[in-house]
Amino acid sequence: MKASQQIKFGAILSYIGIGINIISGLLYTPWMIYSIGRENFGLYTLALSVISLFAFDFGLSAAVTRFIARYLAQERQDKANNCIALVYRIYIFIDIALFIILLLVFFFIPQIYKELTPDEIEKFKVIYSMAAVYAVISFPFIPVNGILTAHECFIQQKICDILHKLIIVGAMTVCLLFGYGLYALVLVNIISGILTILFKLWCIKHYTPQRISWNYFNKEEVKELTSYSGWVTVISLAQRLIFNIAPTILGALSGSTAIAILGIATTLEGYTYTFANALNGMFLPKVSRIVNDDGDILPLMTRIGRIQIFVLGLIISGFVCLGKDFIDLWVGEGFKQSYICAVLIILPSFFHLPQIIGNETIYAKNQVKKLAVVFVIMAACNLIGAILMAKPFGATGICISVFIAYTIRTIGMDIILYKNLGINISRFFKESFCSTALPILISLACGFFISYFIPVTGWIGFLIKGCLFTFIYILIIYRYAMNKNEKSLALSPMKRLLDHKNS
Repeated sequence: MKASQQIKFGAILSYIGIGINIISGLLYTPWMIYSIGRENFGLYTLALSVISLFAFDFGLSAAVTRFIARYLAQERQDKANNCIALVYRIYIFIDIALFIILLLVFFFIPQIYKELTPDEIEKFKVIYSMAAVYAVISFPFIPVNGILTAHECFIQQKICDILHKLIIVGAMTVCLLFGYGLYALVLVNIISGILTILFKLWCIKHYTPQRISWNYFNKEEVKELTSYSGWVTVISLAQRLIFNIAPTILGALSGSTAIAILGIATTLEGYTYTFANALNGMFLPKVSRIVNDDGDILPLMTRIGRIQIFVLGLIISGFVCLGKDFIDLWVGEGFKQSYICAVLIILPSFFHLPQIIGNETIYAKNQVKKLAVVFVIMAACNLIGAILMAKPFGATGICISVFIAYTIRTIGMDIILYKNLGINISRFFKESFCSTALPILISLACGFFISYFIPVTGWIGFLIKGCLFTFIYILIIYRYAMNKNEKSLALSPMKRLLDHKNS
């Protein structure tokens, strides 16, 4: 299948998977909170965040995608096989270190999380141990995503992700129906993760020529890999000093209730990010080819950026207008604070995610060192702000800190794109954000009018308001923001359906 078709169908499958994830999350989160309690939900959030704080890919997954994509562009499958062998040697070494670190953290849990009660500490130790074992087992298989992406096997990769979500949905349904508790829910995530790894390994074997040259070793290539991935590691660490560190700070300074409130906000932010970022990674091979041919990246960046703006405009403006009612209906009045938290951490994504192609270009042109500096500044600002504001303001203080840090990240990335890569950022903003700003603001005003002046309540009322806002938003954007190509793209599925019926 052609790369363009892989991207097209991969994007469709991404949105299907995201839809399943969002719908299941919306259904299961209140059910889970009701079944295990708000404090246990906070512990569940804390355990997953601590493990993800340590169990990340150290930048090697991005290195796998970049180097294999480069070798495939050169038609050197043998070098791609050698590259994977080197990567796996590094991963196994890191995995041993990861095991030691997680073991040490276990013995210091009571000292780190002083705001948790003795009973919460004992529960947390159990779920931490379960999640830590899974992290050590699954860590060496992180490169499978990079391999599938480099070979542009987006369809197979997204099908695996959808199966992962469906397994979780089925298993969690059984757990909640039969009244299983916190430990069973953690176990569900572990089993589904292992099965997904096996599916992806099968896809690599059957859909790619990728193999591993276990006998190969080259010190210079190891240096090149670690030099590139080293800065990506810095970026990954900096990202983990945002949301992954936040529950730990709250556990030390505020308590499990604040963690639960933050958990709801980050869940909603995660839905926004994954929905708008469904195309992430798919364009790196294409961007690499443009870079290798010394082509202009701005047209692709603008085209994809505008589509992201339309999607994000609907999600973010809809949440700003109707999010408070949604949270009350979804998880109850005990999570009212989650609304302002979610707004604070979602807003920066409106300016960051539409620049996805620019971010891919930074990686393709190996300007990762400069991006790492930006992320270190972002992480330092967030860490200082979070520690200062967590005690007096709880989850809200954490989210204010994240808002500031994310804004710094986006500005820093734009400076790299403009000064180091020669991309005309002002032109990008003019052709994307500026040309769509007024229609989105008008839609936002309509959303506030719908929220405050239509006297319907409950889930039925929320659905009526949501559908009405979506209709008005699409109408305004189609009429006043989209160009001819975008209108044709938006209508093409309907045209194909009508043509198919007529034939």
